[in-house]
Amino acid sequence: MNMELNEFVANFAEQFDDTDPAEIKAETTFRELEEWSSLVGMSVIALAKTTYGKAITGAELKTCQTVEDVFNLISNK
Repeated sequence: MNMELNEFVANFAEQFDDTDPAEIKAETTFRELEEWSSLVGMSVIALAKTTYGKAITGAELKTCQTVEDVFNLISNK
């Protein structure tokens, strides 16, 4: 499946309940977002599986700094 970065950023932003999606861009360092938590991390892992059919681990997610890093991680699976 070919993923579009902009589409992924929008899907990633949907994992946050209280953060304005406009704040989340490809270059956003997502761990610096006030709402980031392990629960949101689990949602991102589930997003990768359900939307993109790719399995990523929490350890792999921990290596990512920006939203684009997560996109690249999933894309390269």
